[in-house]
Amino acid sequence: MQKRTKSRKNWMPWNEVKRPTLMVLCFFFLQYSLKAQEESETGFDFKYDHYSLIVKDLEKTGKFYKNILKLKEIPHPSATSGFRWFVIHGNSQLHLIGKDSVPMKHNKSVHLCLATQKLDEFIAHLEEKNVPYSDWPGKPNAVTLRADGVRQIYVQDPENNWVEINTAVH
Repeated sequence: MQKRTKSRKNWMPWNEVKRPTLMVLCFFFLQYSLKAQEESETGFDFKYDHYSLIVKDLEKTGKFYKNILKLKEIPHPSATSGFRWFVIHGNSQLHLIGKDSVPMKHNKSVHLCLATQKLDEFIAHLEEKNVPYSDWPGKPNAVTLRADGVRQIYVQDPENNWVEINTAVH
């Protein structure tokens, strides 16, 4: 048997590595390789940042998002007027931009969508505040059940922008 040098005293040759240890190492290498491949295929690793709405009555529309949807208002980083910003979740935000000269067209297919597992509580809140809601086809006080099991309703802010509220799990 060959004598090991002092510098290799604690060195363990690969043939002495236990099979479970080797399997764990291979598993982690494979996971890392798949994650790296997935990241390179998905592009730029975007995160959702914000949704902006142009509104005429910044005060009235801002109150809707603050008091009806219960979004937390945050300060604009530099402007003292003309904007109202709200946190949706984490760092995702809604930005209201006050403009009176931009023509606006409202279509239900263009909407902000918020998800909650408290849809029934939210509907009760809307009813208490006398805020109308409807299902996708437009039936008042109705809830749509999508094919994937998600329940959804639609409300409009004071300037007729559509907001979908659903029970999608994230």
